[in-house]
Amino acid sequence: MALNFANNNSLSAITTQPSGLSSSAMTLLSTQTASSSSTIDFTSGIDSTYDEYVFKFYDIHGATNSKEITFQGSTNSGSSYGVTITSSALVAYHNEAGNSAVLEYGSNSDLAQSTNFQMISGNAGNGNDESISGELKIFNPSSDTFVKHFIARSNCYNANDYSQDFYVGGYFNTTSAINAFQFKMLSGNIDAGVIKLYGIS
Repeated sequence: MALNFANNNSLSAITTQPSGLSSSAMTLLSTQTASSSSTIDFTSGIDSTYDEYVFKFYDIHGATNSKEITFQGSTNSGSSYGVTITSSALVAYHNEAGNSAVLEYGSNSDLAQSTNFQMISGNAGNGNDESISGELKIFNPSSDTFVKHFIARSNCYNANDYSQDFYVGGYFNTTSAINAFQFKMLSGNIDAGVIKLYGIS
């Protein structure tokens, strides 16, 4: 069998993408910055254009100590939020002292056919250097056939000096299109932080 070697390592001469390579790209659709905000709402740009939408949240800082960031969806462009959710959650944490570590099912964070807001983080502190960062993926929210799946992962500076890694996955149990999402703390305002919405093609 003959071996073929490239004599030129430069990619500058490539003018078309080979058919076997993925062309997936993230398109920034919206950016919102919290400033003592009770909620952050995304009520436009969520439609059948993309099969996947990703929210990335950066340094979400709550006004109230030891609270989680949560989210919910809307089927009426944000007039109301409360789509039925079923989900499961997993949490891992390790403290600064190095003497406490856990990996466990997050039984207080899951939902079973509930219209409550879904937690997507651990309980972060409200100290000046404490915050939450992570991402939330929503799959095919405009489908009128299937339920709407979501996956979230985040890390926070826990109120008791822990690094808390939080995973949650679930679905909105509706075949109606979901076209808006709202984020808020479990209680208290979002003092600071940025949430960006991307469409994935």
